[in-house]
Amino acid sequence: MNQAPYVIDASARSRDADIWFALPAGFVALPLVELASTASSPKKSGPGEVLRPLLDAIPDVETRQRLLTDFAPLQRMAQASVASGSIHCSLGLHSDDQGDGRLLLSVFNLAWRKTAWAPRSVTAARAAVGSEADQVEALDLPCGPASIVAKRLTLPLEAPLGQQELLQIAAYVPCPDGVRIAILTLATTAVERAEQYRTVLRDIACTVSFDNPLTDPDEE
Repeated sequence: MNQAPYVIDASARSRDADIWFALPAGFVALPLVELASTASSPKKSGPGEVLRPLLDAIPDVETRQRLLTDFAPLQRMAQASVASGSIHCSLGLHSDDQGDGRLLLSVFNLAWRKTAWAPRSVTAARAAVGSEADQVEALDLPCGPASIVAKRLTLPLEAPLGQQELLQIAAYVPCPDGVRIAILTLATTAVERAEQYRTVLRDIACTVSFDNPLTDPDEE
């Protein structure tokens, strides 16, 4: 079986990079600057502008409207993450191949959190215990110990849409320096696909590296 090709972002070659990870097909990076600006300016917060290139490629009006409805709470979560120090945010669009084939939206986020020094396994366990999650799983990743947690959130939406239920899954990956933890979060409105999204985030977490994996500077 051939390995799937990866597109290497320019940030991966930055001298300041201290964490590397890979996302599967279907994820597109969201502009952090624009997300931050829409968080501080309600007049710019329309999700249609962020999704415009995607929506223009979908001829079905009902599908476009549903994607806009699903994206509204995800956008607010992304904006909150950027405001609190997110270093990467991506939008995921995937077909529900275990259901009716409809398009499912998700948002992936990566952020750092400072912690008091402790063995990495202890830090991962503490993060999971303090997360008030519905499900907790210990991970033994190639880069070290970690934990993954999942919980459901209910966020209020503007009338007349009412409340929106979200699935939020987070992987806590302690850094080798012992005083930082990388938090990888995947959020979606497709709460019925919890196990599938747990698998997606677990696979992403398995690619995390704190050492530069790009041994060939000309590798694409």
